[in-house]
Amino acid sequence: MDTRTLGATPATSTHTDPADPDRSLTPGPAGARREGLVVSALGLGAMGLSHGYGPAVSDADGITLLRTAVESGVTFIDTAQVYGPFTNETLVGKALAPVRDQVAIATKFGFSFDPEDPRELDSRPATIRSSVEASLRRLGTERIELLYQHRVDPQVPIEDVAGTVGELIADGKVAHFGLSEAGIDVIRRAHATHPVTALQSEYSLFWREPEEAIIPVLAELGIGLVPFSPLGKGFLTGAITTSTAFDDEDLRSRLPRFTEDARAANQALLDVVTATAQELQVSPAQVALAWLLAQQPWIVPIPGTTKTSRLKENLGAAQVHLSEEQVSALTAAADQVQVVGERYPAAMQAMINR
Repeated sequence: MDTRTLGATPATSTHTDPADPDRSLTPGPAGARREGLVVSALGLGAMGLSHGYGPAVSDADGITLLRTAVESGVTFIDTAQVYGPFTNETLVGKALAPVRDQVAIATKFGFSFDPEDPRELDSRPATIRSSVEASLRRLGTERIELLYQHRVDPQVPIEDVAGTVGELIADGKVAHFGLSEAGIDVIRRAHATHPVTALQSEYSLFWREPEEAIIPVLAELGIGLVPFSPLGKGFLTGAITTSTAFDDEDLRSRLPRFTEDARAANQALLDVVTATAQELQVSPAQVALAWLLAQQPWIVPIPGTTKTSRLKENLGAAQVHLSEEQVSALTAAADQVQVVGERYPAAMQAMINR
C-alpha cells in the first residue's frame, strides 16, 4: 500500500529533506522544522472492536483482525482510552506486540474517569501526563506515535494542552501532537504553541462539513487530516437499510441521522455512490474511500470493522484510482442530495468545538 505523510509541508513552504525524499519536514512556530508522520494511505480505526457498535469482539478475533491489517500493509492503528474504556488500548497492545516496529499507534486523552469529578472532559496538564503513562502501559510501548486531544476542553487553555504534549514529545514518550474535532481557532492557537501533525474529524460523502473551513486551514498550516467514520458509520457500505435493527449498545441507535425515516431519505446519497461503484465494478465502500483519498494527498482515512472480509474490501480502495472527472462527477451528484438528520444528539454535539 502507498504511504502518506501527516504533517505535510504547506504549499507556501519549500522545506524538504534532500537526503530522504520520503520524509516531509514542516515549518512550525517561529520557523521551526518538524518531521511528518509517514503512514499507510489507509489506517484502521480499532474502536468498533471494543466499543460503540455493539458488543465487543473476543480478544482472539480482535487480535486476528488487527494482525491481518498489518499483514495487509496497514501501518497506522487508531485507538483511545475511552474505547471500552481502556480495553481497546489493551487489545491493540496485545495484537501489535509482535509487529510493534512496523506500526504507528495513535491514541487519545481528554476524558475524565474520576467518579468524584462531575466534568466529562479533562485536559489538565497533570491529567494528560497520567493518561499518557496509563496508555503506554496498556499499549505495552515506550512511545505513542500520535497523541490526540480527544475533545477540546473549554476549561483548559489549548496553549496549556499543546505545551504539555510538547513536553511529552521532548521526553520521548510521544512523537506527534494531534487534535480531534477542534475548530479553526483552537487549531491555530495549538499549532502556534506546538506544531500539530494531524486533525482527526468525521469526514465522508455523508458528512462534508470540514470542507467549509477546516480543510483550508489544514492546507495552509500543513496539518494532515484523519477522517474517522469515512464510510458514514457504515451507511455508505450499502449494508444498512431501513429495516436494519441496531443493538442498544450501538451508538447509531441514538443518532438522528440513523432513524428509519432518515435512512430512507438518505438512500438517495447511497444510490449516487452505488451508481459509480457499478460503473467501476467495485464496492460502494471502495468508492467512498477512494473519493476521500482523491481529495488531498495528506488525508488518511481510518475505516473500522470487526470482519476480515470488510477489512480486505476497505483496503482494496487504495487500488481504486478515480480520475479527476470521476471525482468531480461524484462530488457534483452528491451535492444534489440533501442529507437528512443531525449528525449527533445535542449532548454529543456540545462536545464538538465548532
